[in-house]
Amino acid sequence: MIKKILRMNFKNNYKISVIGLGYVGLPLACELGRKYSVIGVDLNLNRVINLKKKIDINQEVTKNELKNAKYLHITNNHKLAKECNVHIVTVPTPLKNKTNIPDLSYLKKACEMVSKNLKKKDIIIFESTSYPGTSEEFCVPIIEKNSKFKYKKDFFVGYSPERINPGDKKHSLVNSAKIVSACDSSTLNKI
Repeated sequence: MIKKILRMNFKNNYKISVIGLGYVGLPLACELGRKYSVIGVDLNLNRVINLKKKIDINQEVTKNELKNAKYLHITNNHKLAKECNVHIVTVPTPLKNKTNIPDLSYLKKACEMVSKNLKKKDIIIFESTSYPGTSEEFCVPIIEKNSKFKYKKDFFVGYSPERINPGDKKHSLVNSAKIVSACDSSTLNKI
């Protein structure tokens, strides 16, 4: 994968889905939703109901930050992501049974959801923390199998490791450089 360090700068013609509205996904969806059309998807209906009431029980974003994300639509209906052309996966990858092996079940489910909503030329960006190779060796085969699209021909992949430290208001999303990589230089420039 090609790597680069830069600050986020999406062009206005992108419609973005953020899959997973936890510690990482919600701040990202709020920040992007200030300027860009964003569908924030979380399967936890109670979470969605609270966020629509501008309540984040994780206390990562404030009521004002949720209000200022005027282009953010929060839902538990992943099918609404079909209108998006950039999909950012921010689901958790907790360690299995107190081991150093990540539980990729949430990531698998997210890949299956994204693949059902994928269109040709879409970009999928993974922010979920895992071991090197997970994007191309684990995620891409799931997406290819469920979408019938081919990687690097019909859809493209990027990776941006999460930089959020839950509860740390000093080093937040907006004042930390994002590290991004992509499957090719054209995708990297778009990201």
